[in-house]
Amino acid sequence: MAPFTITQQVTFLYTTDLASGSAFLRDKVGLKLALNQFDLCHIYQAAPNAFLGVCTNRPPADDPAVTYSFVVSDADAAYETLKARGVEFEAPPQLSERFNVYSAFFRGLESYRFEIQEFRDPSWPKPIG
Repeated sequence: MAPFTITQQVTFLYTTDLASGSAFLRDKVGLKLALNQFDLCHIYQAAPNAFLGVCTNRPPADDPAVTYSFVVSDADAAYETLKARGVEFEAPPQLSERFNVYSAFFRGLESYRFEIQEFRDPSWPKPIG
């Protein structure tokens, strides 16, 4: 069997209101629309090869067991920027000594949980390119 290479990553989140979910990712989080799929899904670019889609083709989970983490170079700056755009955080960025990450959590699209996170662990791989 021939090996394969994963070249991109897309995560889909579900909503009952595409306009509202899309506005959250575009206006609050600051992501750029990469593709509109027939007004059923809007796919946003989260990083050079990572995408986040919001879709109405299935109902959202009442309590999705997922956290979507944005790895950032400066969690304090990301926190201040997002807060100024109206994102409501659970708390300001804090250091988790257990995981050696500095992060803050927020919600804003259905019941999904988001995180801005700085890895402080030197063994975490740096972005390529």
